[in-house]
Amino acid sequence: MNPRGCQRAAMWLCCIGLASAALWAIATMSRIPRTMASDRGTWTLTGSMNVARAAYAATLLQNGKVLVAGGVTTGGIPLATAELYNPSTGRWLATGSMSVARVLAAMVLLQDGKVLVAGGESSLASGGTPLASAELYDPNTGSWSLTGPMSVARFWGSATLLPNGKVLVAGGLAFGTSGLVSLPSADLYDPATGTWLPTGSMNVARFAHTATLLRDGKVLVSGGVSGASRVSGASRGFGASVVDSELYDPSSGTWSPTAAMDAARALHTATLLQDGRVLVAGGSTNDPSNSIGLSSADLYNPNTGNWTPTGALSVGRGGHTATLLQNGTVLVVGGSIANSPASASAESYDPHTGRWSLTSPPHIGRIMHTATLLPDGDALVAGGASGSIGSSVANDSVIMGSAELYHGASVPETGGFSAAPVIVLFALVVVTVGLAAVLAMLLRRHF
Repeated sequence: MNPRGCQRAAMWLCCIGLASAALWAIATMSRIPRTMASDRGTWTLTGSMNVARAAYAATLLQNGKVLVAGGVTTGGIPLATAELYNPSTGRWLATGSMSVARVLAAMVLLQDGKVLVAGGESSLASGGTPLASAELYDPNTGSWSLTGPMSVARFWGSATLLPNGKVLVAGGLAFGTSGLVSLPSADLYDPATGTWLPTGSMNVARFAHTATLLRDGKVLVSGGVSGASRVSGASRGFGASVVDSELYDPSSGTWSPTAAMDAARALHTATLLQDGRVLVAGGSTNDPSNSIGLSSADLYNPNTGNWTPTGALSVGRGGHTATLLQNGTVLVVGGSIANSPASASAESYDPHTGRWSLTSPPHIGRIMHTATLLPDGDALVAGGASGSIGSSVANDSVIMGSAELYHGASVPETGGFSAAPVIVLFALVVVTVGLAAVLAMLLRRHF
């Protein structure tokens, strides 16, 4: 073979190698499992809970699973059971039960990976008893163990994990001389000792409020309902919604007033945004038994201590959930407008524009449900009731066990750039060209 023939053979070998490498890269990129762009911002049903429940507690565990516990099920039966959602399988499995049934209890993931559940009510019926007891869930064993009780029995309060690892529980409802009364008191739980100690009391007694840990370590409490209860048969009523907000300082154990919100609200949501501000949205303008859903929203700036109105929700709602997604937007789901059934709608807030936009609707309207952000960026929305804010969740609503996933905007879309196949393609090209050059050199030497 003459030199020109050697060059032609090497050229053909190079072309065949390059073509094979390109076809491999195209096939590999087409097989990469990625969520379609059209799936972003949409809902898909996932496995249902083993027990339908509303007014329960939920938290994301360090292993990526979601723990739900307590609540009330069909017929107003209070629950002590708990179960785990596994995102990798989309299924729920029963885990150990709590020592007692708890409705509207407080739940916090501790720094060591265990879960603290405190207080709650033994039943949503008028004869329900507020609880002072608390217990710990160990994900390694799937079991619960009692820990020290709070200084005051309470339910429908707030629980916040502080930077020092302690837990602040504030407000809620407890028995007074003439029935249930809202509380100004607060307790601190120390996981190292398993005990509670009273800390400074709030300036305003409240329940159904929000508590948000700020970047500086302080806790912002806003809104809620204050006043004594009115009990008539199986129905309950309470005082008016609260417009006031206050800050808890863990270093001093004291509360100090801060600016009031633009409107009094309870059963609202408060979300810490990525820039450190707090978004408060929706809620009810009166007590939970006689309420009107709000569409307004406020932003709290910790640097100035002031609230400013921002874009209004497209639908007034209370008893909804709000979830900060990985792209910085806030997803609001469900809730109720006054005495209307639970809303089967959802909307997203963009902090950059200060505006809300409706997303595709969830499959089912819910109130008193939970929403948990999963590690992959999806939001798990589960359980809840079909009734309104003013109805009795225990008796007038359908309690649900269904669950669905909202596919957040952070999920990469099909057709997006993937570096791995390109890197491998480049390596194959280099190898192919190198082999062709070596082959051409050998052919020249022998022919």
